Amino acid sequence: MDALIPYKEILQMYWEKATGFVNAQCDGLEPWQLIGLTLSSTLIGVWLHGFLFQSESLASRTKKQFFKLLRKMPFVGAIIQKKIDEALNDVTSSLSFLKDEKDYIKGLPEQGMSQPEVLKKMKEYSSKGDVRWQDGKVSGTVYSGEEKLTHLLVKVYEEFAWSNPLHPDIFPGLRKMEAEVVRVACTLFNGGPNSCGAMTSGGTESILMACKAYRDLAYERGIKQPEMLVPVSAHAAFDKAAHYFGLKLIHIPLTKAMEVDVQAMRRAISKNTAMLVCSAPQFPHGIMDPIEEVAELAVKYKIPFHVDACLGGFLIAFMDKAGFPLKHPFDFRVKGVTSISADTHKYGYAPKGSSVVLYSDKKYRSYQFFIAPDWQGGIYASPSVAGSRPGGIIAACWATLMHIGESGYVEATKRIIKTARFIESELRKIDSIFILGKPEVSVLSIGSDTFDIYRLSNFLAAKGWNLNVLQFPSSIHLCITQLHTKPGVAEQFLKDVKDSIEDIMKDLSAKTTGMGAIYGMAQSVPDRSLVAEISQAYLDGLYSTDVPCSEKHMNGSPSHH
Repeated sequence: MDALIPYKEILQMYWEKATGFVNAQCDGLEPWQLIGLTLSSTLIGVWLHGFLFQSESLASRTKKQFFKLLRKMPFVGAIIQKKIDEALNDVTSSLSFLKDEKDYIKGLPEQGMSQPEVLKKMKEYSSKGDVRWQDGKVSGTVYSGEEKLTHLLVKVYEEFAWSNPLHPDIFPGLRKMEAEVVRVACTLFNGGPNSCGAMTSGGTESILMACKAYRDLAYERGIKQPEMLVPVSAHAAFDKAAHYFGLKLIHIPLTKAMEVDVQAMRRAISKNTAMLVCSAPQFPHGIMDPIEEVAELAVKYKIPFHVDACLGGFLIAFMDKAGFPLKHPFDFRVKGVTSISADTHKYGYAPKGSSVVLYSDKKYRSYQFFIAPDWQGGIYASPSVAGSRPGGIIAACWATLMHIGESGYVEATKRIIKTARFIESELRKIDSIFILGKPEVSVLSIGSDTFDIYRLSNFLAAKGWNLNVLQFPSSIHLCITQLHTKPGVAEQFLKDVKDSIEDIMKDLSAKTTGMGAIYGMAQSVPDRSLVAEISQAYLDGLYSTDVPCSEKHMNGSPSHH
């Protein structure tokens, strides 16, 4: 202890100097002034802390405020508003689902329709639209469409149409079905005896539930402002979760291979990190993130790690047995993976409205649950966002899994991956386009350094194809499903791509029109709030019951290029 005496004397000397300086500055001040200065300094400090440390970064908020003030300037604001109005008109005129609508039902019929009348009307509604997904000309969207399976699902839904898992005492068979779907999924993704999960309405809700669980866990650990580290390629549902649950979203950049940059993720980890995220595969480019490497970070820093397999989960689980083994494991076999989301309504071929979120241990799932113990209506407890849920969808999901079985999924996976590899190999032979990254599963993202890739999207749309339009970087993608494995579909797609590119190369200076032009414009706008404002026109259009006032062409065609 004697060795510390000199250091103690030095500290005491500096302390006396500091207190002497402060006392000298306060000399002559009255007590009320000292109290006022202390109080105001504290309030300023609290305000400054709240201003600087928010879920949204200071740079982002400053940028938004700058553009907000810019739009209020008389001359500049008028020009910006004019451009917005033009863009809104372009978006509205490009909404193909509003085309040719001449009348809407806006009130209940005075007398109810007969069943034949209702069915006739249903047939009329189901026949609307120019795109025929049955022909395999749509990216993703419908993953099976097999007629015999459809007939089975209709019968199953009929049996459970009035059931609701909110009442397991009334519908015990439905409870058993849901529990079995979750257990089958846990087994499929190599979960241990303590693995568990829940069914949800889709991938977005599955992701939301995992984020909610890890947020609450972070709160319990004393983290007041939880952060989640998410690749820029991860699904937008993580952005939605951050918005809904008050989480700070930190986007992690990608490598040139379109995988998440593990070193950038490591550098972003802080005392506030509540969860890490990877995709298996990610939606835009179909690339598998380096899950094993990120899992090592999760273990080292004791952070929950979520793998989003919503898109391809029910493909990659069977790829090994289908003869297309993945380069690296992705599921609960990887130490550090604490949760997985996977959509049964995609490559699980169940009807839309079903997904699963799985956890390696029940201790994580408990944070997902919501319980209101003091409600006058009784103790209210629900596993996910919804209270009442459609039992028919759960039953149909269970029936799909049981009907197809492991061998059926392996065969479907074999056909899909084989088709995807064939299309990829042929597309790579075309000089003026390229495939982003090295996709292992079923999504192929196409870009070009020679021409505006959105023109290719428009040309293909004119030939009846409906592909996904992507941004940052500009690209389009095809998500291969069972419909694309039908004879001649892949060959027709390749022919139409080649023919379209041949036409595009004839006039490289032609302008892009339709939705392609809108996406191109949207990427160049620095004020992202303007893009959000324009996007609202699309959402408003979904609920429009107004008859279009113009007959503008909806989808880019050769005559418009």
